[in-house]
Amino acid sequence: MTSQKTLPQLLEKLNEKYEQVKLGGGVKKIEAQHKKGKLTARERISYLIDADSYFVEIGAFVADGMYEEEGGCPSGGVVAGIGYVTGKQCVIVANDATVKAGAWFPIAAKKNLRAQEIAMENRLPVIYLVDSAGVYLPLQAEVFADKEHFGRIFRNNAQMSAMGIIQIAAIMGSCVAGGAYLPIMSDEAFIVEGTGSLFLAGPYLVKSSVGEDADTESLGGATMHCEISGVTDNKFPDDKSCLDAIKRHIDKIGNPLSAGFNRKTAVAPIRNAEEIYTLLPTDRLKPYDVKPILECIVDNSELDEYKPDYGKTLICAYARVDGWAVGIVANQRKIVKSGKGEMQMGGVIYGESADKAARFIMNCNQKKIPLLFFHDVTGFMVGSRAEQGGITKDGAKMVNAVANSVVPKFTFIIGNSYGAGNYAMCGKAYDPRLIFAWPTAQMAVMSGATAAKTLLQVQTATLKARGEVLTEAAEKELLDQITDRYNQELSPYYAAARLWVDGIIDPVETRRIISVGIEAADQSPIEKQFNVGVIQV
Repeated sequence: MTSQKTLPQLLEKLNEKYEQVKLGGGVKKIEAQHKKGKLTARERISYLIDADSYFVEIGAFVADGMYEEEGGCPSGGVVAGIGYVTGKQCVIVANDATVKAGAWFPIAAKKNLRAQEIAMENRLPVIYLVDSAGVYLPLQAEVFADKEHFGRIFRNNAQMSAMGIIQIAAIMGSCVAGGAYLPIMSDEAFIVEGTGSLFLAGPYLVKSSVGEDADTESLGGATMHCEISGVTDNKFPDDKSCLDAIKRHIDKIGNPLSAGFNRKTAVAPIRNAEEIYTLLPTDRLKPYDVKPILECIVDNSELDEYKPDYGKTLICAYARVDGWAVGIVANQRKIVKSGKGEMQMGGVIYGESADKAARFIMNCNQKKIPLLFFHDVTGFMVGSRAEQGGITKDGAKMVNAVANSVVPKFTFIIGNSYGAGNYAMCGKAYDPRLIFAWPTAQMAVMSGATAAKTLLQVQTATLKARGEVLTEAAEKELLDQITDRYNQELSPYYAAARLWVDGIIDPVETRRIISVGIEAADQSPIEKQFNVGVIQV
């Protein structure tokens, strides 16, 4: 559990897991790629993006601990993120052929859809580096027919093209069956000679279906598609020359429109970012002051608080991050005194806190200021006094403001993120442009201890109704089993594996990710008017 380790120890685990993830299907599979004259997915991205530029990876820990009966699927067999190509931000999606030949697992489809969603929201060009054997057939029922399955990717291809979002595909390996539509539904399609191939059915299926003998090259190789079918636009002798061509094409793209978010010259925080390692306790029950943590992230460590003496369990403040104007909503974890003189628990959203945050979010929408959310929330206040005070009504106001917000939102889960607190603080269901977790994050309906006791009471009552009574030892064993299972599901890696968050990051990376995210969002002018609809007052 996180309470047993320091933040530096959690970061050591994070770095170890990431280094393992970067190996994809393993060293032998990487060597096999090189023997074919091919770069790996990560090598292709590294060569494509500008030297010394920052790559925001999306879904590095996708499928962590999943598909174990299938031998695992590191990163979902896909590497994706936002990178700079000739100075322009692009969404890059690269199949990892070292993982099951780049086959599409169910989570791979979800990850590709997330990458396309980021491109569509921010109107970023997309570069697909295709090297895939197609749908992973043993799991086809989970990847084929539903709305959020594989076919949605091609629908998005068509819609992005209609939106004017540029898509360039490079066929750098196998491109089979339904997967052949992705590059050909892009605006331009390149292919690498000798290694790239594209067809609806490979030689074996063609033989069994129509009795024709055809080899890979004549069926779907680079020469055939560039000289005879006209399906691809140009062929290149190797990976690097193909990637060089993509760079030249991206370099000629016109400048994007601007949403007009305010930016001034960046000023470094006065506080060192690494102070976060000592300011943030890993014990999820321990109170602390969130303001010094925010001061490690914002320009000049300067926060301009909104209603600082009201609704103190939420910090609302204007600030700048790397020069960008932002509005911050952060859970305050220290115990505070309300205006009525009552002591309030840190990390809990009280009625006045929700009311304050709703008004602040409305103000940021009025001023066209992007919003940042920092979670360490156990939920809304409960109990008869809170209910009589209208906590549900106040919470609904905050959720309504978050749900209808039209300015871009960015979410960082730095500690607890439980129940409706996750929703009010712009969890994944509320469309943050990017959402990342720190290694100290925990996400669930409620804390492990509370959930375990609740589930134990339910199971004990069920057994008693059958006339069975648990001994004290059996009850403790059942409680331990429930607690262990629940705590595993609280892990940020459990969330990252399922794309509930875009990744797990070192807290010192937060500032750069915010800046890259707002820069991307600034390329998509806001077209909707802010309107919260009906709110009970």
